Amino acid sequence: MLVNSVSTRERQMNGNVDARFQLSLFEYIFKHPTNRWFARIAIPIVIVQFIVFKFFYPFAGFINGDSYIYIETAYHNFTVNTYPIGYSKFLRLISVFTHSDLAVVGLQYLLLQCASLGLVFTMFYFYEPSRFAKISLFVFMLVNPVYLYLANYISSDAFFLSLSLIWFTLLIWIMNRPTNRLIIINSLVLFVAFTVRYNALFYPAVGVISLLLTRRRMIMNIVGFCISLLLIGFFIQVTSVKYKTISGFRQFTPFTGWQMANNALYAYRYVDSADRRDVPVSLRMLDNMVRHYFDSSRDIRTHPSEALIASTVYMWDPNSPLSKYMESQFKNDSAASALKKWATLAPIMKEYGSFLIKSYPYEFAKYYLVPNAIKYYAPPVEFLDHYSTGVDSVNQTAKVWFDYKSTKLKCHFKDFKVNTLDFYPVLVGTMNVVLVMSTISFILLGGYKQHFQLKRGLILVVTLWTINFGFSVFASPIALRFQLFPILVSLSYTFLLVDYLVKAAKSISVVQEEYLTETAKPESLTI
Repeated sequence: MLVNSVSTRERQMNGNVDARFQLSLFEYIFKHPTNRWFARIAIPIVIVQFIVFKFFYPFAGFINGDSYIYIETAYHNFTVNTYPIGYSKFLRLISVFTHSDLAVVGLQYLLLQCASLGLVFTMFYFYEPSRFAKISLFVFMLVNPVYLYLANYISSDAFFLSLSLIWFTLLIWIMNRPTNRLIIINSLVLFVAFTVRYNALFYPAVGVISLLLTRRRMIMNIVGFCISLLLIGFFIQVTSVKYKTISGFRQFTPFTGWQMANNALYAYRYVDSADRRDVPVSLRMLDNMVRHYFDSSRDIRTHPSEALIASTVYMWDPNSPLSKYMESQFKNDSAASALKKWATLAPIMKEYGSFLIKSYPYEFAKYYLVPNAIKYYAPPVEFLDHYSTGVDSVNQTAKVWFDYKSTKLKCHFKDFKVNTLDFYPVLVGTMNVVLVMSTISFILLGGYKQHFQLKRGLILVVTLWTINFGFSVFASPIALRFQLFPILVSLSYTFLLVDYLVKAAKSISVVQEEYLTETAKPESLTI
């Protein structure tokens, strides 16, 4: 009775649903009275937020190392570098018109807002939540402070998040109203996202689930999926050949080997020297340097980085044993570039990391996987807790690229500390609990039987959340800026699920009230 009651009430509220589905998203936004109102207030709010933010933070922010590698790649137009080249190509494209960092930050922020609001209006379009749920979701996305701080960094984070949100929004449309154009665009967006950050490597797995949930244009969906795989495969092939030329080893990304060694060391440092196992001859020199480093860095007062749990210090710190080993291998080759050194040593780093993980699986699970999984529940703010990671200057490359008059950065606060985003780990942890509980309630109340579109969307979200969890926990240390895509998507569907539960509760109240009214009537007198 509850399911039928909810379904009836929703049909009454939605009115002519078929008429809504005859509109494009653009028409739905600007011809629907309520949505038009949303759009009208969104534009000035986005502009005002950006102007106020840039008054306090007039310069872009820089991540020491990351930002400068992106700029270096764009400046020299490299085809490969430490990080994927997609974001550097984005910077180079903007430089055709201007070298202003304000233009880069503004475009990143605009893309983020358009992508997130596109997702919001798509949810309005297909799921028709209540007015309160619409306003709540709209406001959360529109005035989300993390967009401003993320977009202000010269980093691939904001651009990749925008592409990811666009890709997921297109998946929702393809599941419900597939067209050949949407399928092709989705394939191209996936390819571009992959060139920006290799996290998109697991996106095709989510795409397969959406493919199985889509019952129309199956052949075209398969064609689009194959196109994206072919483009990604071609990119991998070209990149691998280039790295072989540089390092002598055929590899798609040296990042994998260094990341594996880094992750393994966070467990290996807890292995006592007495329990140390014999390593292969090819790894002994590296292992001896690592053990010597651990033995000499027990005091966190002199080595504060050793207090960090599941971080990335070992792969980037020039004083780490991995970096020291790399330099020792090239001490007689002063002409070797940083990229050549890094790429050449990647295979041995991969071998070493793999050996440690296989040799000490318990320690790896206890000291790396479990802490990283806990971080996934409530991701730390990491670099976003300071403007420009707390550094008040930039290197010469950034100065030249953005035409700065000096290398000094300034803001209109007494220091570079940022407290605005401190609420995010608590919000994400709460959201994860609410998402799980509301999903269980949705199933128990039989919502999946009547709300077919919401059920399919929820399957897609659970798939994304699960695959991303496995990929993130095993692949690299968790941080808020890396997890914003699944966070925003999951939180959006949490709004929808809670809205459904509220409607269901109201329906129960109506049914109970009608029942009590009927049972309270006096029985008719028999003459």
